[in-house]
Amino acid sequence: MIWHRFWLLLVAVLGLSGCSGVTVLNTLAPERGVRVSENLLFDPSHDLALDIYQPANAHQAPVVVFFWGGSWQEGDKSLYQFVGRALAARGFVVAIPNYRLYPAVRYPAFLHDSARAVAWVHAHIQRYGGNPQHMVLMGHSAGAYNAAMLALNPEYLHAVGLNRQDIVGMIGLGGPYDFLPLVDPALQAIFAPAAPDLATTQPIHWVGKHSPPMLLIESTVDTIVAPKNTRNLGAALRAQGDSVRVLMVPDLSHQWLIGVVSNVLSFRDQGINAAIDAFIRAPGGAE
Repeated sequence: MIWHRFWLLLVAVLGLSGCSGVTVLNTLAPERGVRVSENLLFDPSHDLALDIYQPANAHQAPVVVFFWGGSWQEGDKSLYQFVGRALAARGFVVAIPNYRLYPAVRYPAFLHDSARAVAWVHAHIQRYGGNPQHMVLMGHSAGAYNAAMLALNPEYLHAVGLNRQDIVGMIGLGGPYDFLPLVDPALQAIFAPAAPDLATTQPIHWVGKHSPPMLLIESTVDTIVAPKNTRNLGAALRAQGDSVRVLMVPDLSHQWLIGVVSNVLSFRDQGINAAIDAFIRAPGGAE
């Protein structure tokens, strides 16, 4: 118990934005009962791979495809082992893919990468104990943007032979869904290929009837992605009669929104993990 509390204190001191903090979460993530398959190529032409985390006895389990964040400029699937292991320990099969980043690519290349990952998972996840007919997209920060765009704009899934009916729902944590005008120079460069019609880069632009059910989670004190992004997208979905639940929590930073998915930090989750688990199992009950 004393050792466990020491690690909790260490994580809090290091902060989730640092590699050391993430290393602690990954080190303490569940191992017993979780199988991991690493570096499975889903796009050999771009050397893109994904990792799969599965309960040891998984059979037709709900599937989660998780997209990590990093402003489309940094990050790697290996940093989010704690997400895959925690969700697998709770009974879900989880795929965490990589996608290309700026400056190597710009919009919308990372969305096409994400769509190819979803198509691979849909085609192959059954051999890892997952149910391809029960696939939820999930993401944090820029990853939540990727998930939302795939869920709302049908062109990306259509391009890989799927449609929005092939996913049963989408979960976003601290996602940018309505962030015009672009004031950051890096974001201006990333989304420049869409100019002058930048509105089409925004998930909120693609809201329409029959969007997949969504669970949108945000902190009221998020200083990295303005909480209005979540509020606005939730309101737009409700206006169309779509199934959406918006969960706003206090006192969590942008990094802690994903950190609390870890088994180590779940004591601070303010209902986030219960909401995630319930949604994955029954997305249609999100309202």
